[in-house]
Amino acid sequence: MRSSSLDTAAAIGLATGGAFGLAGTFVASAPLRETLWMIDGVALVVATALLTMKYQRLGNDLVAAGFLTFLAGESLLLAGNAAGLEASVPSYVGGISLWAAALVLIGASSTFALWMRLTGLIAAVLFVVTVAMVLWGAPLLPTSAPLPAAGYPFLVLTFAGWIWTLLKR
Repeated sequence: MRSSSLDTAAAIGLATGGAFGLAGTFVASAPLRETLWMIDGVALVVATALLTMKYQRLGNDLVAAGFLTFLAGESLLLAGNAAGLEASVPSYVGGISLWAAALVLIGASSTFALWMRLTGLIAAVLFVVTVAMVLWGAPLLPTSAPLPAAGYPFLVLTFAGWIWTLLKR
């Protein structure tokens, strides 16, 4: 596939992941939520695999490592998804920890515009606070508000920036 086709595929994966991930957060039905999150997770794994390869080929190892780390985190989230909200908390905490690390790695490079790096950093901080709260005994679920739910819009805004960067050429 040509580079522009791979960029388009990655953009579609990010858009699908963002839309289905947010939708899954707000539905009451567990089977529907798990289905939406499964679609979200697979789309994000494919997108971040493509982005890992893209940035590694461009010689931007820091950004490539960030996308690879995001892929690992999303894989943990996928693994726990079918277990239900309560049972998924351990893999969820591991997954969002890796999301946070990935967002910091990606944002540490000037590859993306400053506003994207800032939205990613805000999401990362909110996810790290969520992880700390869970580790210290707070009974948070992936759908809990204000945390971790407050981090999701910042993550999706970051995805929107990445999509814009991929498609602007």
